[in-house]
Amino acid sequence: MAHKKAGGSSRNGRDSQAKRLGVKVYGGEKVNAGQILVRQRGTRVHPGVNVGIGRDHTLYARVGGQVQYAVRGADSKNTVNILAEKTPA
Repeated sequence: MAHKKAGGSSRNGRDSQAKRLGVKVYGGEKVNAGQILVRQRGTRVHPGVNVGIGRDHTLYARVGGQVQYAVRGADSKNTVNILAEKTPA
């Protein structure tokens, strides 16, 4: 009997799950509080007004409103802001 493993197929077949990173909501769209805006590794996009940042650098809306992407300052950082909806008094 041969004591050789079969042609390597038993060592194949391992791959990580896709992480579904990227922008989830684009500029001009309406969001609710708590909704995820961007999933990312590191801060490719920085949080702006009414936007929170999670432990894994996920950006989320702190309030409901309209999403606005912008470039901030001389260092040209991409930021995302939420323009809060005006609530009738």
